[in-house]
Amino acid sequence: MINGAHVLLYSADPEADRAFLRDVLMFRWVDAGEGWLIFRLPPAEVAVHPLESEDDPPEGEHALLGAEFYLMCDDVEAVVQSLKSRQVRCSAISTAPWGKRTTIRLPSGGQIGLYQPTHPTAYDLDS
Repeated sequence: MINGAHVLLYSADPEADRAFLRDVLMFRWVDAGEGWLIFRLPPAEVAVHPLESEDDPPEGEHALLGAEFYLMCDDVEAVVQSLKSRQVRCSAISTAPWGKRTTIRLPSGGQIGLYQPTHPTAYDLDS
């Protein structure tokens, strides 16, 4: 039985990004040893999108699928304002057919997505 999913974020500065997830986004965590933090995420869902082109294959030694990481929220403007008050940089909010979106800049310089969906969601379906 599958009982969860584990998301990997590759970072040029993992310690800073771990501190960001812990201290700014306030995700609960466990220490797997030697400061290797594993964070509890909000409820999640997965969607399968086509590759943009045949020249855009999945990368990696084991040919894992490419992925993007988005956090979801009910009010993207309010979340961006809350993050701004904690000195977090977000990109301009834009509207897509599937919701309002922005990106959150991590201390390492990497970015993760944040969006307010306008599509039906699956993360709160009853088991």
